[in-house]
Amino acid sequence: MRIDRIDLHHVAMPLIAPWRTAYGEDTAIHSLFCRLSSGSLDAWGESALFAAPTYKPEWGAGVFQLARDWLAPQLLHQQIDSGADLQARLGIFKGNPFAKAAFDIAWWHLQSKIENRPLHELLGATRTRAPVGQDFGVGDDIDELLDKIDTAVTEGYPRIKLKFRPGWDLPMLRAVRQRQPTHPIHIDCNSGYRLSDQPLFQQVDELGLAMIEQPLAHDDLLDHATLQADLRTPLCLDESIGHPDHARHAIALKSCGYINIKPPRVGGLTNALAIHDLARDAGLPCWVGGMLESATGASVCAALAMLDNCTYPADIFPSSRFYAQDLAQRPIELDRSAQGVPIVRAPTTIPEPDPGRLAALSLESATLP
Repeated sequence: MRIDRIDLHHVAMPLIAPWRTAYGEDTAIHSLFCRLSSGSLDAWGESALFAAPTYKPEWGAGVFQLARDWLAPQLLHQQIDSGADLQARLGIFKGNPFAKAAFDIAWWHLQSKIENRPLHELLGATRTRAPVGQDFGVGDDIDELLDKIDTAVTEGYPRIKLKFRPGWDLPMLRAVRQRQPTHPIHIDCNSGYRLSDQPLFQQVDELGLAMIEQPLAHDDLLDHATLQADLRTPLCLDESIGHPDHARHAIALKSCGYINIKPPRVGGLTNALAIHDLARDAGLPCWVGGMLESATGASVCAALAMLDNCTYPADIFPSSRFYAQDLAQRPIELDRSAQGVPIVRAPTTIPEPDPGRLAALSLESATLP
């Protein structure tokens, strides 16, 4: 395809309630929306992150400026015939996977329109539905959390994910495990600890969790390997995997037992697919995480979650969980399996941003005609 026009929007989507993690509290999700046009067709990509560089080094305003000033001119009026071609053209710019992801995802979305094929089929998936889990951020009251978890278990969610940080860690987790002694549970530490906290994780190891997600530094592989060798509970790497090479190194070092794949964090669907295949070939299971995207980005995650090696329930939520009104024209909704397990279905089409809501929530916009 030839890229004839690029539209960019830096959007701030207000959350119903603040989302608390080990790195702080967010009241809005900042996303880069990219529309690629080729001939009479166009398609959108969304790369969601935060206002400040707290999750990873990139941040909303910086991603927009880099995309506008450097990445988009590298692609405009060019013939881009594959995701690998797009990645190679952007490869002269070091790092910045969130900025690159919006273009890569938009390219895949546009290619699915050109071929008139659902995105999950274009990625090579054969499934059309995948189970999803339920997540809970850092709270103020353990009893309130326990009641919410009871409801999620009753509603059939196959696993529970808990944000875990100093001050909201072992006492909280022990209370949850006492209330739910057998239900699959895992914790997400969002890089909140260091290897010196090994004794804490040895206590966590006794609680029979499904995994411990990203306990150590956001760019670490070696210390995770040391910690993994000391624990029975598998570690899951999230922030540490920003590129297929990181996944390859983590596999070689035995740094983890799972990999969480988020298309924005790894530079787009091209890299997400490569990471999935590397992990599959190494016998390492994957699962699809989320960045609290709008339904545009979450539907892309849903398509990725259909891949065969994505075996752990995904982080994909109904739009109403986080947003009073989704930015996309069609919100995300969950379905249920015959056994009552909440599932997400493979999208036949990717919902696009509502023009009015996009204009209202855009902090900055740019068009490269």
